[in-house]
Amino acid sequence: MTKPLLTYYGDDFTGSADVMEALASNGVPTVLFLGIPSTETAKRFADYRAFGIAGTSRSETPEWMEKHLPAIFEWLKALDADICHYKVCSTFDSSPAIGNIGKAIEIGKALYGQPVVPVVVGAPQLKRFTAFGNLFAAYQDRYYRIDRHPVMSRHPVTPMAEADLTLHLGKQTALPVALADLVTISAADADQRVDKTMAELDGILLIDVDSAPSQALAGRQIWRAKREGGLFTAGSSGVEYALLQAWKAEGLLGEPTTFAEPGKVDRLAVVSGSVSPTTERQIRNATENGFDGIAVDPLDLVGESGDRAIDAAVTEGVQRLKDGRSVILHTALGSSSDKGTDIDRIPGSRHRLGSALGTILRRLIETEKLPRAVIAGGDTSSHALQELRVDALTTLLPLPQTPGSPLCTAHGNYAPTNGLQIALKGGQVGTDGYFAQIRDGRRT
Repeated sequence: MTKPLLTYYGDDFTGSADVMEALASNGVPTVLFLGIPSTETAKRFADYRAFGIAGTSRSETPEWMEKHLPAIFEWLKALDADICHYKVCSTFDSSPAIGNIGKAIEIGKALYGQPVVPVVVGAPQLKRFTAFGNLFAAYQDRYYRIDRHPVMSRHPVTPMAEADLTLHLGKQTALPVALADLVTISAADADQRVDKTMAELDGILLIDVDSAPSQALAGRQIWRAKREGGLFTAGSSGVEYALLQAWKAEGLLGEPTTFAEPGKVDRLAVVSGSVSPTTERQIRNATENGFDGIAVDPLDLVGESGDRAIDAAVTEGVQRLKDGRSVILHTALGSSSDKGTDIDRIPGSRHRLGSALGTILRRLIETEKLPRAVIAGGDTSSHALQELRVDALTTLLPLPQTPGSPLCTAHGNYAPTNGLQIALKGGQVGTDGYFAQIRDGRRT
């Protein structure tokens, strides 16, 4: 195995695919494992330059992180990449109790034995920007401070009530959080300013990114900070987009990879656990363009009769597929139909819901021998994909107009899903016609 440029752990599956897409699209062959791979599986991708592990920590507790993350970080560290990245959502939604980013940084910081962990969240490619520590994000072509964002300020599990990420992160860790703001990184003596801050800090350094130029400056600072044994970092896929600028400047990148459009499939199966208005619009658009929508009660799936509810959903889905229709089985149609309060009264129900949707999708794929499928919802994808008996993903078709939701190829030892074309779509990601776009296998 050649020395990789980067390794990463994604705190949910859709975000993990986002990183893979960013790297693979820019000439960095990348594989995403769904757990620490076997030696045999890892050897299949030995010549790749970036390695990721897709995880679920976005929806887990700090106690879960303390139990599971050290072994994963140790495996990643053993690959001896220049950079190791703890990847989080670009909306940074998290809390002290669930998806605690500060706790994950503490674990990685201790393992790597480094005084400062750089963090980059802004990613203009995803319409995410940080300015003087504050996070802004787009929604329907308008831009909002994250604590005023129509969706993320009302997230059903981790609503964002603070836009200043130094304050938001400070509630999740005792580590001090410093800021390299836009003025600092663009100054003539930026290197000296950043070096001085890092020399005086034992904690976290958030680096602003609000544009392509500041992204390049942030990438330069991260790459300058690399150290023997690897540099542990955290943030969105803005980390990769920033580093790509630094790698390009040093001639470390090959030619961008060319991806052929795979073309249309006659039937596509989608399962969705997202309550996002974006996904709602996508479902409504799809049902006007050749898809049948099938509403599935999430309380039935996580209740005592969950197996019967799964069987019923599979039966209806198979019938629609046999009729030649693509299907979307969804547990919500926008926030107005969100049953999250009732779901949360049942311990472990959110994980169980994702797994149930994954089981439904696997059975549809098995029964109808489907070549392509979609899972919608970040937390949903993290648990649903595990039911498909897949070991790894690679990028099949990046979607440059809506980055973060590529069509992937699944790899594994289970015949029905080995070679499956699968897309993982976060709640806020994609155009209104996303599902038809994936069915048709086209970039736009």
